[in-house]
Amino acid sequence: MNSEKLTSMIAPCGLDCSKCLAFEEGDIRKNASELKKLLGKNFSGYASRFAGMNPAFEGYAEFARLLEYLATGPCGGCRKESCLFGECRVRDCVREKGVDYCCECPQFPCEEHGLPEGLRQRWEANNLRIAEVGLEGYFEEIKDKPRYP
Repeated sequence: MNSEKLTSMIAPCGLDCSKCLAFEEGDIRKNASELKKLLGKNFSGYASRFAGMNPAFEGYAEFARLLEYLATGPCGGCRKESCLFGECRVRDCVREKGVDYCCECPQFPCEEHGLPEGLRQRWEANNLRIAEVGLEGYFEEIKDKPRYP
């Protein structure tokens, strides 16, 4: 995969946008759309009847609402849109600094990220790894790993 494509997929924080639940071209959106299609428009009536046999179907309305969201995939990625986490400053900061990844900035790691502790740790570890093995090597390491471990 070429470097430009990788840079569009891998956010400045090092997370793979293509695996995000909101990514418009991601597998989550594609699979949710396929499941929605397979269930059909009228499955809620069937779910009501199935609830008598299995209580798991009692929550179908809530599931359908979530499935609808997952099937829309409204985001084009952190480099095109803003991060789903509204406090994230990473995208804006790398633009201001003229770099693709935080590890390319001489001030990294800094306190300008706006991330809560768990995400801050991932951001720092991801960028340290990108610096160590390069973007292509980093992608090879994460390509088969889930976004939400």
